[in-house]
Formats: sequence, C-alpha cells, structure tokens
Amino acid sequence: MRCLVTGATGYIGGRLAPRLLEAGHQVRCLARSAGRLRDVPWADRTEIVQADLADPATLPAAFEGVEVAYFLMHSLGRPDFEQLDREAARNFAAAARAAGVRRIIYLGGPEPPAHERPSAHLRSRAEVARILLDSGVPTVVLRAPVIIGSGSASFEMLRYLTERLPAMITPRWVKNRIQPIAVRDVLHYLIGAAGLPPEVSRGFDIGGADVLTYEQMMQRYARVAGLPRRVIVPVRLLSPWLSAHWVGLITPVPNSIARPLVASLIHEAVAQENDLAELLPGPPPLGFDESVQLALGRIRDAEVETRWSTASGLNPSAEPLPSDPDWSGGSLYVDERSRPVNASAGELWRVIEGVGGENGWYSFPLAWSVRGWLDRLAGGVGLRRGRRDPHRLRVGEALDWWRVEEIEPGALLRLRAEMRVPGRAWLEMRAEPDGTGRSVYRQRAVFLPRGLGGHLYWASVLPFHGVVFNGMARNITRTAETSRGGA
Repeated sequence: MRCLVTGATGYIGGRLAPRLLEAGHQVRCLARSAGRLRDVPWADRTEIVQADLADPATLPAAFEGVEVAYFLMHSLGRPDFEQLDREAARNFAAAARAAGVRRIIYLGGPEPPAHERPSAHLRSRAEVARILLDSGVPTVVLRAPVIIGSGSASFEMLRYLTERLPAMITPRWVKNRIQPIAVRDVLHYLIGAAGLPPEVSRGFDIGGADVLTYEQMMQRYARVAGLPRRVIVPVRLLSPWLSAHWVGLITPVPNSIARPLVASLIHEAVAQENDLAELLPGPPPLGFDESVQLALGRIRDAEVETRWSTASGLNPSAEPLPSDPDWSGGSLYVDERSRPVNASAGELWRVIEGVGGENGWYSFPLAWSVRGWLDRLAGGVGLRRGRRDPHRLRVGEALDWWRVEEIEPGALLRLRAEMRVPGRAWLEMRAEPDGTGRSVYRQRAVFLPRGLGGHLYWASVLPFHGVVFNGMARNITRTAETSRGGA
C-alpha cells in the first residue's frame, strides 16, 4: 500500500516510516521542511513531499495516490496548539476525502471519564479524533496513554524526574493509575490498522500489560535503571500549574510541553476495552519493566528502531532519532577536543595505541595517580593493571582502569572505564588524515550519569577537565610530531 505519514520528523512518525518500509509498503512523508529528514537512514527509500497542513493548497500533491494516511502531528508546545491542531485536522480530512484515501489512522490520547473536565491536551486530542472520524473516510483512532520509549516526551519526564531526584515532594496525581505502553506495541497497532476492513471506523483503547500509578512507575524505573528506591511524598498543595513549573525546573523538557502533559496526568488513563488486540493478533503487549529496558537499551528488539546509531555509538541508552528534540535521550555529558597534527595519521595512531601502562596518559601524571589511588580506596582497580603489550592493543583487554571496547586500526581507539564512578564513562581517540600528509587528532570523553550522584560527580570533576583533557590532547599531538623527527 502507498502510505502517507505526517509527523515523520516527530517521535512516532520517525519510527513508523522505516517500519512501514520494512513491511513492504510505499511511504511518502509530508513535512513542512524536507531538510529535517535529510539525515535519517531511510530517506533514500521514501518519497518526501514538502507541504503544510495549515495550507490546504499544498496538500493535493501530497495525498495523490495515497491509500492510507497517518495523522501523527501535533502542535503541543505552542500556546495556540488547540486551534492549530483543529485546523490541521480539518485540512487533512478534506484532502484525504478529495484524494479518495481508503483509511485514516490517528494516534490520539486517552479519554478521561465523562464526569471529569478534560485537560486542554486531551480535549484537543479528542476534538481531532472527532474531526477525522467525521471525515467520511474510514478512520481508526488509537487512544494511547504514556508511551514508553526514548524520545517520548512523557517518558523523558519520567526518566529525568526519577534519575535526578532521590527524594521528591509530588502532587496527588502520582497516585493516579496509568496503563503505559511500549513504543514497540504502538507501532504494531499503527501498522496493523492499515489492513483493517473499511467497515471498521472507530476509536480503540490501547495499553501495555501493566496498570500502575505514576509513583509505581517511578519506583520501577529506578529499579530497572539500577537506582536506589526513591522517597516520594505526595501533597495536596501542588496544582497542575505548579507541577508543570516544577517539572520544567528539574527536567530539560520545555515548560510549554510539560504544562499540558502534566495537566493530563490528573486523569487516570486505563484502557476500557481491548478490541484492537483481538482484531490485530500479535505478540502480547510488553510489561512496564521490559518496556523501560528497551528504552534504555538494556535489551535489544530488532523490530523497533528505538535508537539512532551515532558516529560514536557511545551512549548505551537507546538514543532518539536525529529529528527528535535535543532534550531527548537522557543526560549525556561530553568533553570534545581536536587539534591539527603536523604528522601523518599513521604516526599519530602509534602514539594513540601506546597510551597507558608504562607509557602513561600524556597529561598531569600526579592527577592520574591520585585518581588511581582514590579508585583503589573505593574498591576499584586503580592503575595497577597496566597494559599487556607496550605497543599493541586488542579489543576486550584491560588497560589500567579502562577496558578496550573498540579498535579501528589506524583510526579509532575507544575505552570503557572500569573505575568506581556513579555512571558509565568512555574515552575515545581518533586519528584522521587531513589530505595533506598531516592529520587531525580528535578526543572525546563521555559520561552517562546514574542518579543525582552522577550529575554531582561530573560537576565536581569539570573544573579539572581543562587541565587533564586539554593537556592530554596537546601532549599526544606533540609526541606524534616529535616522532617524525622533530617536524
């Protein structure tokens, strides 16, 4: 089938498009800026049409020949998001009807109980659903609660709050029940809905295997992430408005997005029926713990593109796609340095491969020694392991307090720290030819903090990075230049 995906630069759309391609469908992506899809790995297998749902004149070409159209965009974060989404849904529905589209699929939000006044976010989602269901085109509306996956705004709020606050005072809504669902299962339903018969035109509740309170979700996230149990004290004083500002202060999720999401948490979000699972048989939905493990990259799922393999591949947590917001994917601290080298890449590589052990680390030996002693006092390995061979390294072998994680001979050395730190750390060194017989040295230190202690640790060592890491880069390049005969 020929499928049109709107919101391909967003969280769900960016993961749905490659899955549709893998399922054998033809995919056309509608984007206001086609350049935002330039770097996705599946760009050359899809058709990208630049159009704007706010401008009906741009839509006919995007919908031409389309059989299934996915409405996955939203304007959350804009003060007038309700009006923008309403107009976009009307234009989308009219264009789909005019083009003879056979099915519309929309990912919306849960419906709060009839006796409760819905939040603006859920009210907007429900309005968009009604517009699409009334379009005259068979429509499936998926009503999803919190989606568990790296890059999901709701999951990122959960991640940051739990990781950064060992103790917290919370609003009463942490006691509300939620049925979170893994992004893997959302994608299963979105793809399967394309094949439903035309007489199926309605909304469906979807959810994962577990029904939990938000408090339980934070405690179970902490357990999966290897954090101590959190101290959570609910109080009556925190209104949704105050809660949103509190979330904005603690997490990098923008306040304009946190505010409507937090306001929606005052409603319970538990599936009232399971009809779609009966229409679209497949693997049972994941439980919360396994969903978090997938989101953190602790286990692999070949069916779900939950991570984007960066050039370094250093972040072991499942990373967001290039089009996801900068605040997605959890905290990752990076110290990057590069220097031109008046020596060939081969000469530079010999110095890189020789680091550690008796050769040292080319920077402030006393600082490295003190850090090694402190590590041994804490029960770590310190610097006593040295290195196996003074000139050659192999993947998997020990190198002082590091472990060789990856080697690209002549180009890349990546080390994983085995010292005692509240998180995970890597050191990467590269030798790159510059095309003139000389080279460029690139150095990257990466730290993935665990809990509040990890953030405090990084802050405590940050003042020394200029001395240690800058000195290391300077001395490695000088040694390479000296090795070619004092050039």
